Amino acid sequence: MIAITGANGLLGSYILRKLVHEQKTVIALCRKNSDRSLLKDLPNVEWRETDILNPAMLQEAFQNVTTVIHTAAQVSFNPRMIQSIMEVNVEGTKNVVNTCLSQNIPRLIHISSVAALGRKKGMHEITETTRWIESDLNSDYAKSKYLSELEVWRGAEEGLHVTVINPSLILAPTDWSKSSAQLFQYVWKERRFYSETKVNYVDVRDVAEMVWQIYSRNIIGEKFIANAGAISIKALFDQIAQRFNKKGPSIKLNRFIVTLAAIAEEFKCRLTGGTPMITRQAAKAAKENFYFQNDKAVQELKISFKKLPETLDWCCEHYLRAYSINK
Repeated sequence: MIAITGANGLLGSYILRKLVHEQKTVIALCRKNSDRSLLKDLPNVEWRETDILNPAMLQEAFQNVTTVIHTAAQVSFNPRMIQSIMEVNVEGTKNVVNTCLSQNIPRLIHISSVAALGRKKGMHEITETTRWIESDLNSDYAKSKYLSELEVWRGAEEGLHVTVINPSLILAPTDWSKSSAQLFQYVWKERRFYSETKVNYVDVRDVAEMVWQIYSRNIIGEKFIANAGAISIKALFDQIAQRFNKKGPSIKLNRFIVTLAAIAEEFKCRLTGGTPMITRQAAKAAKENFYFQNDKAVQELKISFKKLPETLDWCCEHYLRAYSINK
């Protein structure tokens, strides 16, 4: 039996769908009162309420489980969220690993992030073997995902069979007020500004397929980058705008202005309690253009990553249906 932490989340829900499609018995784990609307069309899913910060609840939720797919995480670049980020991503993963070990659950597939891979100024291509480097280019979120991976590999040293996936920016049709989907909302509202940076991206369906390949082929002790390609943020915005029949951003901000804008955004959100669209940590990382190599996933997992136009067609069709021009 397979258990998925964070099954109600964007990636967790697609992984669950993939496993249900493959006729596997899956337990969906989420916190009490969590929004399960992404899976409302799957009425027969068995849900177990738990909290990865509560070891006792995990012990109960992992009963009769043979594989855990750990997707639950706190994704944020807000400096005010550092305590929560570290608790959920590091302490939560530690609890998941310890519970697997104590209950003799043999397998853990851990969803990490490309943010957990080493990087430094002047570096261009990053692979699974790139070592972590302390740098001001690493956000608090990146550090939390790196430390969570250390917990996973510690579990491997204690006998747990682990595999790690490092996705880049995940593109999917979902609530566009959250995570990477905010990019689509930004274009829809015809915002004018863009910065000189590149983004690495991957279709959520490809990440779910990688999980399936790793599970079904019993691959252990490995890590795989999930990345379909890289594109300038301007080109990405223009392609989305074309599908929305909107005007794409046209005013380029230099890096100094982006940093000033991030400072102003953080200050405003500190007063209002909101979530900043851009932070100083994100602005620093945007100054460097990295490419995360996907050769290992292509060669060993036989993944054929979806082309960006196919992914954008899929996502934009959803947003065009979900949001009228008057909204």
